[in-house]
Amino acid sequence: MNKKVAFYTLGCKLNYSETSTIGRQFTKAGFDTVDFTEPADVYIINTCSVTENADKKCRKVVKEALKHSPNAYITIVGCYAQLKPQEIANIEGVDIVLGAAEKFRIVEFISDLTKNPKTIVHNSPIKETTEFVASYSFGDRTRTFLKVQDGCDYSCTFCTIPLARGESRSDTIASVVKQAEDIAASGIKEIVLTGVNIGDFGIRLGKREDKFLDLVTALDEVEGIDRIRISSIEPNLLTNEIIVFVAQSKRFVPHFHIPLQSGSDKILSLMRRRYKRDLYLDRVNIIKSLMPDACIGVDVIVGFPGETREDFIDTYNFINELNISYLHVFTYSERENTPAKDMEGAVPGSQRSDRSKMLHILSEKKRRAFYETQIGKDAIVLFEADHKEGYMHGFTQNYVKVKVKYDPVLVNELKNVKLDAILPDGDVSVIEAVEQLNH
Repeated sequence: MNKKVAFYTLGCKLNYSETSTIGRQFTKAGFDTVDFTEPADVYIINTCSVTENADKKCRKVVKEALKHSPNAYITIVGCYAQLKPQEIANIEGVDIVLGAAEKFRIVEFISDLTKNPKTIVHNSPIKETTEFVASYSFGDRTRTFLKVQDGCDYSCTFCTIPLARGESRSDTIASVVKQAEDIAASGIKEIVLTGVNIGDFGIRLGKREDKFLDLVTALDEVEGIDRIRISSIEPNLLTNEIIVFVAQSKRFVPHFHIPLQSGSDKILSLMRRRYKRDLYLDRVNIIKSLMPDACIGVDVIVGFPGETREDFIDTYNFINELNISYLHVFTYSERENTPAKDMEGAVPGSQRSDRSKMLHILSEKKRRAFYETQIGKDAIVLFEADHKEGYMHGFTQNYVKVKVKYDPVLVNELKNVKLDAILPDGDVSVIEAVEQLNH
């Protein structure tokens, strides 16, 4: 009987793409993949260092795994495993910790599943992690996350990602196109391009060979994929040429996620971001001038050291005036080995929380205002496989979330609809009944 492996992923889309790739390695090695809630011989936990309480979350997931299989072999990989391997090694029940350079050799490291009295740690210095390992998620019939870039050469004062993932490095355009063709052949309709700093695509072995625009141009020619979505891209790397290309593209959708982090130039400088807010405003204005219905998502951090009430209000007012669609709000938390940790002007926790709440409310206001501009318009919805309380969801090209009564025939189908009304839960209904959508 084949041995069983189960996976749990914390964090970003990039982690999900890498977990999926590791999963395919286990399948090739003769393992059967089971749900994390089922008994397994091996549990793989892919960790994140960006979210708060990484240690607490990791311990909780380990405990949950051992509840299902007390003698299972527990393996921890990911950003937290690279940054704090010894901290993880002290968690009861963990058998092996693998760093960034080792995680894709996971099958060879755990081939015999022998549990040792002491946790094994394989963790090379991050400077030695120079290889790009291609990855994409598989299993969701609707979309896949395709990794095109890894690592980051930026030095934002709040961020541990360069310490966890190393220097910026990329796949080749030919390799990404081949993977996109394989994904298309599997019947998946949408690809989300992902990476740590995807706008910096094109660096291999420390040398720039391509630009992100070159990749976007090549992917637009891949037959069989209906939609390609760009995940988070830095405002200083989102060039006018990229925006113009997306506006007339066959496959790239009018949806951008652009980190802002702060609307105060003073705070942006303390964060060591590579732009001022005027550049950000310019990017938003260009997108909206070429694609009036484009959806624009924004990352913002509240409570950064030195952020006064006036600085926060400056950020709030700037975002309030911006023609954007939603926010991802992050409450600043101190990270070891980052310059921000030792900066003066720490913001009290209660103030961080209050500011976060204000921006969450603003995000809902922005999302609703954006949805209201879409009501009455025709749209193409790609329906997903979720099924909750008799309903299912889908997304338009510009990321409006649509809700209809569940119909298995609609799963992974693109349908023309007219957006009708915003429902009490914030999703959008469509005029056509599901029966009509099938014709």
